[in-house]
Amino acid sequence: MGFGYFGGVPIMFTLVFLLAFGVIIVQIVRGAREWNKNNHSPRLTVPARVVAKRTQTHRHHHSDTMHHHAYTSYFVTFQVESGDRMELSVSGTEYGMLIEGDNGRLSFQGTRYLGFERQ
Repeated sequence: MGFGYFGGVPIMFTLVFLLAFGVIIVQIVRGAREWNKNNHSPRLTVPARVVAKRTQTHRHHHSDTMHHHAYTSYFVTFQVESGDRMELSVSGTEYGMLIEGDNGRLSFQGTRYLGFERQ
């Protein structure tokens, strides 16, 4: 018995499955680390300015059901008094309320956006 075309299929399926499972585990661990780091970071409120906004659209296509799904992530770049910039993920509602050039007080914890109060 050799590893012919059909004999190698179970091995290839197993390898692809293990690779996909490994990628999922790595993403879960990264997310948990960032969540934990944010929880242990101090909550800060600093003067800041909105300098840029961007969106990122993700699309998923399920060929077995011909179903399409898309969702959008929203990001805002803030510049603090020192000149440093940070891009934070915000909700769609917050994204719509913020305008480039707005000045105010940014509240955040690690990489977690907590709010922006215009001055």
